[in-house]
Amino acid sequence: MNAGLYHRIWRQVARIPPGRVSTYGRIARLSKIPGHARLVGYALHALPSGLDIPWHRVINSHGIVSLAGKAGAEQRRRLTQEGIRISAGRVDVAFYGWPRRP
Repeated sequence: MNAGLYHRIWRQVARIPPGRVSTYGRIARLSKIPGHARLVGYALHALPSGLDIPWHRVINSHGIVSLAGKAGAEQRRRLTQEGIRISAGRVDVAFYGWPRRP
């Protein structure tokens, strides 16, 4: 694990406002590690308990929650609770995405 990279990723995820989502790839680009979306997933999986990082606001580029089982259900619950609409298993990344694209 590269603690410096993980901290950089966590700082970017912490910037996602409530009611918005970002993708693993966007967070990688914002963290200055383009092409390393999978590393973002590893960093989120390694989040220490008690660290208040909104991990649930990161989804895949297709607008789908990538997590399975209870973790995926928890992520969908948290997104819905923030007012993010999930339709046919997808979040409209163009509408809810952060940061907004010009």
